[in-house]
Amino acid sequence: MSYLLKNIYSPEFFGKLDPIFKTTLPGYQVKKFNQLVSDKNWAGKELKDRMRHIATVLHHFLPQDFLAAAPVLSVIIKELQKSTLSKASLQCMFLADYIERFGIDHFEAAAALFEQLTPFSSCEFAVRPFILKYDAIMINTMKSWSIHKDHHVRRLASEGSRPRLPWAMALPHLKKDPTPVLPILENLKMDPSEYVRRSVANHLNDITKDNPDTILAIAKSWKAISKETDAIIKHGCRNLLKQGHPEILKYYGLNTKALVTNECKVLTKQVQVGGTLEFSFSISNSGKLTQQIRLEYALYYLRQNGAYGKKVFKISEKSLAAGETLKVNKKQSFRLITTRKFYPGKQFVAIIVNGKESEKLPFRLK
Repeated sequence: MSYLLKNIYSPEFFGKLDPIFKTTLPGYQVKKFNQLVSDKNWAGKELKDRMRHIATVLHHFLPQDFLAAAPVLSVIIKELQKSTLSKASLQCMFLADYIERFGIDHFEAAAALFEQLTPFSSCEFAVRPFILKYDAIMINTMKSWSIHKDHHVRRLASEGSRPRLPWAMALPHLKKDPTPVLPILENLKMDPSEYVRRSVANHLNDITKDNPDTILAIAKSWKAISKETDAIIKHGCRNLLKQGHPEILKYYGLNTKALVTNECKVLTKQVQVGGTLEFSFSISNSGKLTQQIRLEYALYYLRQNGAYGKKVFKISEKSLAAGETLKVNKKQSFRLITTRKFYPGKQFVAIIVNGKESEKLPFRLK
């Protein structure tokens, strides 16, 4: 049986949590806490619902006034960081949920707790309602976090303000105009932590979906500052590269003037669900100069309504010398996965070289 992530909230976890609450919460009762947590609806709650539920139960044992509860929460965070739960960062996200829910009307106290908590347990989801409510005030606080001594706090400045953070509420005004958060990314573009730089790249990729011209301007501004900033740009522009955006292809010198794609073949005309599609092709450089090539392929999956959904997969990037021919053989699995449902019938695969897509080749999924 597969492990359900929501089961991180186990009796063992609560057993480690109880001694900390005993020493930090006046009037805390282990039995009552556990009874309130394990109510009749607990088994049916998913991970985020369980986090919220634990935060709600915790509220029974804290001062109802958030400004009075904040110093107690600060002590709890310190004790958790010193305990064996210091590695249980995901489980302890219920604390961020508590701050989000009960501290939304107390900006300064909540922001200080986010700054204290995030090195121990992520606050990237919890800060977003504060951005929506306080806008420039919260963004300015996050700018100050972007030069914080702790890399977790610096990462929160980028990750928490992403316009399209997965599994989190969107930030519509930043989707429309990301200008307010660009100084945060500017501060972090040469961060010594790869963990932070990866967040910056993902933030840039979010922006490409609504404001590609903004990213193209950043790419030109940051180009060749360092290998780290070049890597941020490349990862941040991955969505544009997959789309074959003309300007980003030009930025990387990717063109097809001297490139010839030949011998595109589907080697498995019929593929069983659970099996593997195999196809091959060759790419030749007919020019007189070495050419940089980016090889991808697109799969056109048949949907339930008879239309096709396209998904692009990267093969590789490399240099192709003048007169050189590269032969490629590729396999694509059709094993069953939870995030995609396959529908039998005609499907297609197409080769993409430097953003230019070849003719779609059919195969049948059984």
